[in-house]
Amino acid sequence: MAKIHQTFVCQSCGAVYNRWRGRCEACNGWNTIVEEAPSAPGQSGPAATRPSRSRGRVFPLEGLTGEAKEAPRIPSGIGELDRVTGGGFVRGSVILLGGDPGIGKSTLLMQASAAMAGTGERVAYISGEEAVGQVRLRAERLGLSALPVQLAAETNVEDIVETLSQGRPPALAIIDSIQTMWTETVESAPGTVTQVRSSAQALIRFAKTTGTAVILVGHVTKDGQIAGPRVVEHMVDAVASFEGDQGHHFRILRAVKNRFGPTDEIGVFEMTDAGLSEVPNPSALFLAGRDHQAAGTAVFAGMEGTRPLLVEIQALVAPSSLGMPRRAVVGWDPNRLSMVLAVLEAHGGIRLGSHDVYLNVAGGLRITEPAADLAVAAALVSSLSGAVLPPETVYFGEIGLSGAIRPVAQAGSRLKEAQKLGFAKALIPQGRGEGEKALSVETLRHIADLVAGISAGAPRKGSGQRGRQQSRYADEEV
Repeated sequence: MAKIHQTFVCQSCGAVYNRWRGRCEACNGWNTIVEEAPSAPGQSGPAATRPSRSRGRVFPLEGLTGEAKEAPRIPSGIGELDRVTGGGFVRGSVILLGGDPGIGKSTLLMQASAAMAGTGERVAYISGEEAVGQVRLRAERLGLSALPVQLAAETNVEDIVETLSQGRPPALAIIDSIQTMWTETVESAPGTVTQVRSSAQALIRFAKTTGTAVILVGHVTKDGQIAGPRVVEHMVDAVASFEGDQGHHFRILRAVKNRFGPTDEIGVFEMTDAGLSEVPNPSALFLAGRDHQAAGTAVFAGMEGTRPLLVEIQALVAPSSLGMPRRAVVGWDPNRLSMVLAVLEAHGGIRLGSHDVYLNVAGGLRITEPAADLAVAAALVSSLSGAVLPPETVYFGEIGLSGAIRPVAQAGSRLKEAQKLGFAKALIPQGRGEGEKALSVETLRHIADLVAGISAGAPRKGSGQRGRQQSRYADEEV
């Protein structure tokens, strides 16, 4: 009799070991390694269920030349969702959607299901976490209970595939969530890495053979990553992340991977009492309520995929009574902030070593591009010196370690968006945007030029208690 080998799999990253360990060497997670029984002697996972063949079949090979057709798409009925997917759902594609609990994933998918069902398409919503009655209550709250969406509460993958295969294949099938699914081909508990991988593989096979677009909802870890092995993200056609802050009513749908469209595209939604509503012009909403007379605020003209986006960068620099001053960041990379602070001290003549620094991106948006360096530096210098930046000016540009301000891509789109929202001036790196006639453009070469321009507008003594206090910081530090 063949010996059955024990397999231990990390439930966080999917690493496989031949014995139990307290800490995973791949992801450094503690107590995440669990024993998983193989499905057959000498084999484990879905490979054990495939019949063995002595020889493979010969298939034809083709060249790069030939007719290329655009993948057929099904509009979802929600413009922001179609923007992220690249124009709609591709038939036979599989999308993995992740997000924090309670962020609105089920609400978004229910609205998309109802919109597609209203056009005559067959749509199936399979819930593994909620009962049918709970899903119906959500539909009634959103005013969508009259639309013909097919509901079911089931977790067995074989039963789901067999049920959906009856009659006309659905145009869209939603699985909420993939961590609750289990398949009979694997002897592991639901939620384990092997079960998640095998269940996803069975649903992907169903999507490719029937042409049904499948959306898999995935849980996220404490770090914000989609739970389960990374191999699931490689298996699907697109990975989307639904982001947002519980304290803000904005929600961002971000495409991380997309085989049928652009990546890093975003869709902006607003959470209301009637569900999620689309935000066609997010720049205007992100800048709503901005205090034009407050120091330490700068408007950044950024790009999210193909969409230009204007957001407010807020900075607060205050004297610290601690031996190690605080550095708090919300919505930006903390390492990037440390680099900008070091460049300001080394090449801008600003001493921030004895000050607490707080940085926030207004509206709950998360910025990843380095083009925000110039806006962050402007907000920091403004907060330290007390100089109020011109409210009709936008900033964008990357700051190098030498203090040089480097150009960034798509400067024309950023300037056009700024002009559309009524801005009259832009401070940008040299070499980009000089030919734009939309608004006044001032180019900068070095971070010292930015510091000198802001310090010239700093308040002086005799302008009130607040002005005297800020003037003292400006005279001592700048």
